[in-house]
This record gives sequence, structure tokens and C-alpha cells, in this order.
Amino acid sequence: MLLVLYRTYFPNGTQGTLQFNGKTICQTIELPWLENQRCVSCIPEGIYILQKRYSKRFKKHLQIKNVPGRNLILIHPANDAQKELKGCIAPVTNHIGIGQGNSSRKALKKLTDLVFPLLDKNIQVELRIISTNLNHKKEVELKNI
Repeated sequence: MLLVLYRTYFPNGTQGTLQFNGKTICQTIELPWLENQRCVSCIPEGIYILQKRYSKRFKKHLQIKNVPGRNLILIHPANDAQKELKGCIAPVTNHIGIGQGNSSRKALKKLTDLVFPLLDKNIQVELRIISTNLNHKKEVELKNI
């Protein structure tokens, strides 16, 4: 199974739309892109493996595996990226500002209701993160030359 996160970058945060088979599951919020710096930047674009995770704080949520230079990157509830995230991704029902959304727990439940049964059957779930910003794509391509 492949989930695709389409990102749009802004100086103060990153907005996203998470889709499966062309259908939107939820919106997302993240910190801005600051060269993958720990605790202050969203993670790099790429393809990642998802796994189930549980904590007392977030209850059922997801962990993103094998993020370069980072660890314990999660998909967990939050409604304000600057106040509640340290590099993780938060699903939200609606964007209400840059890096802000609402009804995050509801959006996370929708996502885990889709993904957890597949993971329980040992079906691999991947997350592909791509940019919708043309300028950001060009910057990344130039750095890779």
C-alpha cells in the first residue's frame, strides 16, 4: 500500500494533503523545511515505511521508519506545528493557517482505521512525500547535481 503526501512549503510551516489511490484521507501540518535539522524541520521528501506505534501520550499512531539523520519521527495528533511538533507529521481535518489545522485526533483515527488493519495482516505500508512547490523542486534538483 502506498500513501502519498503532497506538500506545499511556506517559511513558517508546511501544509500537506495525504492521499491513497487518488482520494484524500486528510490534510497535514508540519514544521517548515529547514534542511532536515532535528526538532525544527520537516523530514526530507522520499519514500518511507510506516509502522504501528502506541504511547500513553498519543495512543494509537504511526512511526515513520528510516528517516535520514533522524529518529522517532511520528505521525501523531497536533493542531499547531510550531507549538506541538518537533519534526513529526500531524494529520488534521482542515487547514486553518500555515502549519495549523483542526480536529487532528479525528483525522488520525481516519488514517489509522485505514492503515492498522493492513499492518495487522503484515502488508507493508509506504509513505511517499513529494513537493507541490516548483521552486522547492528546482532547489533540491540543483543540490543533487
